[in-house]
Amino acid sequence: MDWMASAMRAAQAQLDTATHNLANVASDGYRRIHSSLTLTPEGLTAHESPDPTQGGIRETGRPLDLALLGPGTFRLGRHGTVETRNGAFQRDRDGYLADQQGRRVQGVSGPIRVSETAVIGSDGTIRDAGRVVGALSLPAGTTVRSGALESSSVDAIGETLAILTSQRAFETAQKTYGAIDAARDKAVNDVGRLK
Repeated sequence: MDWMASAMRAAQAQLDTATHNLANVASDGYRRIHSSLTLTPEGLTAHESPDPTQGGIRETGRPLDLALLGPGTFRLGRHGTVETRNGAFQRDRDGYLADQQGRRVQGVSGPIRVSETAVIGSDGTIRDAGRVVGALSLPAGTTVRSGALESSSVDAIGETLAILTSQRAFETAQKTYGAIDAARDKAVNDVGRLK
């Protein structure tokens, strides 16, 4: 019974992951979460890990839209604690590069201030009137594409199939759990009647 209970928990975890992925199919910069199962002496457990697959790049023509090519993320907020791959940015009222929630993009030297004519290079260097005014903090192997956004890496059909598979796995484990419970109940009751 413990194994069937663990199988139901694992199937529920995989269902949760797949529905979360499907909910973000249209979220710019979202990278799919991969769920895998591990068999242990205690039963099945589900584990999540980010899928490194790059989402498609689509041109927007807006110079402050930034797509990342490679493993990096943009750091947002006062201390750069929020990480995202969604590069839909604009200038806030003080001229800082910010996301749609108003969180400022953190560069190598703090928040990045840009003018309307600033240009962001593929290496993350920000130039204004020909001089360098800042730089994005990017790990090695990551480049920036200005005027574009990265689409979600979620395949809607694949996630829908993952949802159906998880639901069926849960139902199968649930029915097996019920059958084992009924067999135990019958054995206990039949033994009581024989005495």
